[in-house]
Amino acid sequence: MSYNDKDYISLTDMANGKQSESRAADIIKNWIRTRYTIEFLGTWEMIHNPYFKVVEFDHFRMQAGLPSFVMSVSEWIEKTNAIGIIVKKGRYGGTYAFKDIAFEFGTAISVTFKLYLIVEFQRLKEEEQKQLGWTAKRELSKINYRIHTDAIKR
Repeated sequence: MSYNDKDYISLTDMANGKQSESRAADIIKNWIRTRYTIEFLGTWEMIHNPYFKVVEFDHFRMQAGLPSFVMSVSEWIEKTNAIGIIVKKGRYGGTYAFKDIAFEFGTAISVTFKLYLIVEFQRLKEEEQKQLGWTAKRELSKINYRIHTDAIKR
């Protein structure tokens, strides 16, 4: 799904893959009420959203993790002016999140997803190093060539 020229991933579909459809909303509600999730969402919003309401975020952060703390995604969005997570009503409705947040959600609800994400990150870093190694050798050769040719000219 695309919203404001950003790609959003359905948390509802991800939760459905973990449990039955009737439990998806509960999984999302339980995830969003943890202190770690509130910290993550608030930090993400502070980085990406100039209109994020930090004072309201601080209120949620102080309450998060307490047994009496209950919050919905809609309440988070409404009170903090959040843009990283959205709720759509009606047909094709559900909870959607920007890909950074969706990855965090996926790692919270599935150890397998987290391990695959770590392995893929490591693979990409190795590929990057291979490319970087080739580029670094090329640059060194270029510099050495100039040094040698300058020395010959002198």
